[in-house]
Amino acid sequence: MCYSFNHELTNLFFMLVLVFGSMNASSIGINYGQIANNLPTPEDVVPLVRSIGATKVKLYDADPRVLKAFANTGVEIMVGLGNEFMSKMRDTKQAQIWINSNLQPYLPHTNITCIFVGNEVLTFNDTDLTSSLLPAMQSVHSALQNLGLDKQVTVTTTHSLAVLQTSYPPSAGAFRPDLTPCLTPILSFQAKTGSPFLINAYPYFAYKANPKQVSLDYVLFQPNQGIVDPSTNLHYDNMLFAQIDAVYSALGSLGYGKLPVHISETGWPSKGDNDEAGATVDNARRYNGNLLKLVAQGNKKGTPMRPNSDLNIYVFALFNENMKPGPTSERNYGLFKPDGSPAYALGLPSSTSGAIGNSSGGGGATINTGTPPLPTSSSSGYLNISSATSPEKSLSLGPYLSLLVPLLMELVMLKF
Repeated sequence: MCYSFNHELTNLFFMLVLVFGSMNASSIGINYGQIANNLPTPEDVVPLVRSIGATKVKLYDADPRVLKAFANTGVEIMVGLGNEFMSKMRDTKQAQIWINSNLQPYLPHTNITCIFVGNEVLTFNDTDLTSSLLPAMQSVHSALQNLGLDKQVTVTTTHSLAVLQTSYPPSAGAFRPDLTPCLTPILSFQAKTGSPFLINAYPYFAYKANPKQVSLDYVLFQPNQGIVDPSTNLHYDNMLFAQIDAVYSALGSLGYGKLPVHISETGWPSKGDNDEAGATVDNARRYNGNLLKLVAQGNKKGTPMRPNSDLNIYVFALFNENMKPGPTSERNYGLFKPDGSPAYALGLPSSTSGAIGNSSGGGGATINTGTPPLPTSSSSGYLNISSATSPEKSLSLGPYLSLLVPLLMELVMLKF
């Protein structure tokens, strides 16, 4: 009975923090991949997500165990349909079957808010994948409409930063001309349905490619002179914000400058091969720690070009995944080791200090084991990211504490 009380109390407190945290709409998400054979159970993952202040989780599938574990936590969940499903999802009947089996049973207990259909499809140079992308997105959206879920769950896709032809200066950002015919109808669909433009952006790759020319402090959010965009006179003190604004400029050049840009992946590896410059524990700690602190700040929420736009950033990744192919860095992007202990200290007040323990969350959802498993070899793009080119919210509850405590106690009394 005592365990059950603590279980519910933790969930109530976290959901209240999410409510008050929405006053600062910028948010941190975390990518939760599972290409490993030694990861903790999804139930044990919930407190790890909370410990870093993440209020959103991005999955690369619709794992029923994960969806059930995050039920009644308030955490926003983005699920993925990998590239291997593109052809099948063109069929509206197949899309409806997938939504009915893999999403509907978990709503509303699990806060699923977005589906990304395909990962970095347009830069795979696969004509079949490219031609299937928009029809698949449309079919999934139609399936959600049929269930009255299209306002709750948006449909989008993720892109590599390699969709840009030009990224510097940020005001000159432009998409590759050969991709424009494919991108334009996708952007039109997203503008009509209200879904965000997702971009995977890794300043690490820019530094790795040219460590003698790219300032390490500039890419790590450390104090530095920064750069000034000669066209706008805007000052940038970190590369990620410059990349985000380059995407906004590219969208604007096609007439879609009002689409919100979310960073669906960004991170830094803590270990790499000899030819992987910058892949160290210290650099990973600085990049991810500084990024988490920056987004958590209530007094700065946008980029130089879009100072009033919320920052929505998903860090890659939750765990070091020991079965990912490719160079050593691929298996060392995690904030946590498989036992739940930090891969390095992030310097956050709420950071976990030990291995996993009892978790909270879960319950209330219907388990459905029909989710297609990730194939051992996938075209999803998630298996290998190194080929890319180029907190419970960490808030100060201060003013809200006098409201939070009595409200929390009232909810507890009503619950028990």
